[in-house]
Amino acid sequence: MVSDPVLAASLATLPPPGIIVDHRLITIGDEHALLSEEAGAFRRSAVQVRRASGAARIVARALLDRLGHERVALPKSPAGPPIWPKGVLGSLAHDFRVAIAAVGNAGSVAGIGIDIEPAQPLSPDLLELVTTPRERAMIDSDPYHGRSFFVVKEAVYKAVFPLDRSFLEHHDVEVDLANRKATLRNGRVVDVRFCISTHLVALAFF
Repeated sequence: MVSDPVLAASLATLPPPGIIVDHRLITIGDEHALLSEEAGAFRRSAVQVRRASGAARIVARALLDRLGHERVALPKSPAGPPIWPKGVLGSLAHDFRVAIAAVGNAGSVAGIGIDIEPAQPLSPDLLELVTTPRERAMIDSDPYHGRSFFVVKEAVYKAVFPLDRSFLEHHDVEVDLANRKATLRNGRVVDVRFCISTHLVALAFF
């Protein structure tokens, strides 16, 4: 696995028991890792998207192997998230440089979501769009001025969508970074963990 040792060390602190996480530096040729069942959904995508999606699936299949599952195809569902083997929950994410995956057995968790963002401050003109008034009152808890809230909310959405099947706006999720919790508009509370190194990575689960 082509990896970043600094990011790897940070990710090692991220998952709770029952969930495993890993990453891969996106590499030329990773687009060929898409299996025939997966490639159709990306036929019209730019090569960079196919490459990142292939890299994420390389990571996911390696994690499935560690859990004792076959390295099966992970096709994109009509709603967007990948289709996981029976008895498995997982989530994929990537930016322009790194692909990441989180996987767990369904008996251990009811939902998993992961997201990754560059370790850079959020653009000031996006702050009100992404954060609630209460979050902005706690903005000093985020060294990246809103970016940590953003990456957590993206992970939360991925964790809850397979169950709730409802689209969430950023203001539908309120994040408490200090207590590592996110509360949805429907009252669901999701545990979150995040790490900061070369990137911001958030893991959401319940």
